Amino acid sequence: MQNHTHFINGLRTEGSERSQPVFNPATGEQTGVVALASAAETEKAIAVAKAAFPAWKETTPLNRARVMFRFKKLVEKHRDELAGLITSEHGKVYEDACGELVRGLEVVEFACGIPHLLKGEHTENVGTAVDAWSVNQPLGVVAGITPFNFPAMVPMWMFPIAIACGNTFVLKPSEKDPSLPMRLAELLKEAGLPDGVFNVVNGDKESVDVLLTHPDVQAVSFVGSTPIAEYIYTTASAHGKRVQALGGAKNHMVVMPDADLDQAVNALMGAAYGSAGERCMAISVAVAVGDVADKLIEKLTPKVAELKIGNGKEKGLEMGPLISREHLAKVKGYVNKGVEEGATLVVDGRDLKVPGCENGYFIGGCLFDNVTADMTIYQEEIFGPVLCVVRVPDYKTAVELINAHEYGNGTAIFTRDGDCARQYANEIQVGMVGINVPIPVPMAFHSFGGWKRSLFGPLHMHGPDGVRFYSRRKAITSRWPTGIRSGAEFVMPTMK
Repeated sequence: MQNHTHFINGLRTEGSERSQPVFNPATGEQTGVVALASAAETEKAIAVAKAAFPAWKETTPLNRARVMFRFKKLVEKHRDELAGLITSEHGKVYEDACGELVRGLEVVEFACGIPHLLKGEHTENVGTAVDAWSVNQPLGVVAGITPFNFPAMVPMWMFPIAIACGNTFVLKPSEKDPSLPMRLAELLKEAGLPDGVFNVVNGDKESVDVLLTHPDVQAVSFVGSTPIAEYIYTTASAHGKRVQALGGAKNHMVVMPDADLDQAVNALMGAAYGSAGERCMAISVAVAVGDVADKLIEKLTPKVAELKIGNGKEKGLEMGPLISREHLAKVKGYVNKGVEEGATLVVDGRDLKVPGCENGYFIGGCLFDNVTADMTIYQEEIFGPVLCVVRVPDYKTAVELINAHEYGNGTAIFTRDGDCARQYANEIQVGMVGINVPIPVPMAFHSFGGWKRSLFGPLHMHGPDGVRFYSRRKAITSRWPTGIRSGAEFVMPTMK
């Protein structure tokens, strides 16, 4: 049985007396124990990161980038091992776990360009013999608090850019799947990252509250549910920290009458049921416009009923288990609520049993029709394999419906009409929009984030906003008197 502790100052450290079990969600079996860091242990990680900051700050951006290059190669080399860790503790199918690693590596690749990304601006002769320029400098110790559903990708949305900018980092990952972040810490060290620059503390609210309030932590990044995101933002901001806190979502996909229906159905299947719906960008509402609804339900029903579900390790699987027994009960509770409130449950996955995994946390795909905006399953984020179909008479009603929702994370529209698509992208009040693209997660050189109660803080994650978040601009104005000129040099100039 694996004992998951912490990674501080380049070493796996002993944990405190508090701990909780780690399970394989496909079997329900306990596979390990994860330590829950005390306030003192969290403070130690912060102190170590603070001590490592001065030397790392003075490391050239070029050499920081070279660490990221080596780290990228190591993650690629250990892809199968890392994907296996994700599957065994989170439950997502192996191919999806590999995809998660790829999306995380895209941010590492972006961070490899940090010498260019940190360049400031320069103006010669703002006054007579006076020059002005700006530089981007690191903040110091920064922290990341990440969710269970992407144990590789979400941390890699944060720490590569933060570290490349010259900061030191304390990661508090989910205690439900701790193996992957610890392994990433070891690979960073193998890539040449100095001890203390990247630290991992496993824990719960006690550890989180230290990161939010400690005076040596300069910035906090978070991805998770909206109530916790709001708490993170409010608490850390009150203690003078920069905060980017990404919250919940209720992502809609509008299907127009002119859409390629087969394309739309296939897109809905992957977007709603991939990773068992445990994605903040999962499509959980299909908005069927006009007379397309009956055809949409007709095509979706057999596909949802025939989803290939299993332990995540076998080839050809489309969906694995949910993360925990408690979350399984929560998702089933939402399905029960939908039935009670009058929605039509077209496909019911509540009684699914996977042979050989009878104690696993499985639920089959669920499909609701005739869902209305006043229903709980429409209003709240379910975070499971449940797709709701809402029928609306026209495009205008679809837009009004989506814009009225408290969340504004991601959305998509499927149509052949370019004018309709352009208008939708312009007037929809959502941070990330897909046109015939069901999950519009931006590439790493753009930034990720929603609107309304899906994001707390002014800056989105990774991309240009990530660099802005993890650095601060300094403006310098200079005048020099005539000085002594140096002699000639005949050696090829190199950067060291």
